[in-house]
Amino acid sequence: MEIKKIIDKAVAGDQGAFTALLDMYWNEVYGFMLKRTENETDAEDITIETFSKAFDKLGQYNPDFQFNTWLIAIAKNVHIDMLRKKKISLFVDITDDEDHQAYNVADTTPSAEDKIITEQNLKRLLEFIKELKPHYQEVIQLRYFQEMSYQEIAEQLNEPLSNVKVKLLRAKKLLAEIILNR
Repeated sequence: MEIKKIIDKAVAGDQGAFTALLDMYWNEVYGFMLKRTENETDAEDITIETFSKAFDKLGQYNPDFQFNTWLIAIAKNVHIDMLRKKKISLFVDITDDEDHQAYNVADTTPSAEDKIITEQNLKRLLEFIKELKPHYQEVIQLRYFQEMSYQEIAEQLNEPLSNVKVKLLRAKKLLAEIILNR
């Protein structure tokens, strides 16, 4: 019954009553929010905001319910609002022009159709390569399919570097002629 009298005095504007309510319930609300947020600063901010809102709406308090339960409900809502604000602040504001530029970034990921075309082209290319003499096929294979350097090819074939370069150049020219004639 005593809490009801204190609340009535606070509703009437008695500053001593506000202080009494704050003293009586501060630790409970703060402790609850500290467990929930695991952050002393956030818990304190939420507790301050909770009492501010509670004192503004004190006339709406229903005495059928425990005062501390009402305060905790307000604290939960303040916490939810704080989380929403933090979430919104994570999004970066960009201009319409920047947004437009973002949508115009080319997607370099090959589509299913691109993959099929690439496979078909590769199959045709391999058929053309098979028409070359074996030593030209070998240098094309090593350079473009195994991605070996000229030096690595020279070592693999046990040939001078200049020979490998010339052989690769001739293989590419012959391959281009085969492709053009088809």
